[in-house]
Amino acid sequence: MAEWHRVAPGIHQRRYDPFDISIVVIEGDGGVLLVDTRAEPGEGEALRDDVRARFDRPVRWVVNTHAHFDHTFGNQAFGPGTSADASIHGHENIATHFAEHEGPRLAAWRADPTREPGRHWHDVRLTAPTHPVGTPTTLDLGGRIVELLPQPPAHTDTDLVVFAPAERVWIVGDLVEESGPPMYGSGSFPLEWPGVLAALADGMAPGDLVIPGHGRVVDRAFVVRQARDLQLVADRFRAAHDDGLTAAEALARHHDWPIPLDFLVSAVERAYTQLDQTSPST
Repeated sequence: MAEWHRVAPGIHQRRYDPFDISIVVIEGDGGVLLVDTRAEPGEGEALRDDVRARFDRPVRWVVNTHAHFDHTFGNQAFGPGTSADASIHGHENIATHFAEHEGPRLAAWRADPTREPGRHWHDVRLTAPTHPVGTPTTLDLGGRIVELLPQPPAHTDTDLVVFAPAERVWIVGDLVEESGPPMYGSGSFPLEWPGVLAALADGMAPGDLVIPGHGRVVDRAFVVRQARDLQLVADRFRAAHDDGLTAAEALARHHDWPIPLDFLVSAVERAYTQLDQTSPST
């Protein structure tokens, strides 16, 4: 999708390459709120220009759905000291996640540019939210209210959902993915993710619209199906661990995984690490 798509009155999605990432703009009388900022400073600057050209009003608020680089490395184009001078809102754990995951990832990329040719990692300044969010928070955009809902650990320990209650639109980041399988990326919680997603779906009505981190707009039924798939994966990991299987044996035990096997390697390793830590000592 190369252009802005109107999801609901005053709410717009655009899907950017690379990564088919969902960028969302929510209009208010006082300016616009931007959800996520793309994967590097140049992409953030291009996004800033696209928003200005399309909506002709300032970006006053930025919200990060989670800490991963493809959603936050454009932050520096919008924060304090820039022409936008927007407030950046995100889960209170993002700064810590940057230090533990995105910072080392960035250092590794800089040390070996051949790993990601064509990217501009030397330009990145990790820019954490200016307004960390630890509890449900309401933003008044002028004529429109949005709710920022930090989630328990799931896709990461930094997941935050943006909810527009009047329009019944949920912007959920990578808690849900549509254009590809769910990604168990850095800092994921494979055992907890399905329960968090199921609880989120419980708060949705059948007609609600859900904007995933990557892909087209979906509905509650899609979210429920993805939660069930994630739950099946988590249950199989637990059962294999209880039976004394290795992580590799856990994956080999089944041939009907709901998620491609390649996507589960890091997931089973993280799940086993957690299960090893919580298992009774013998």
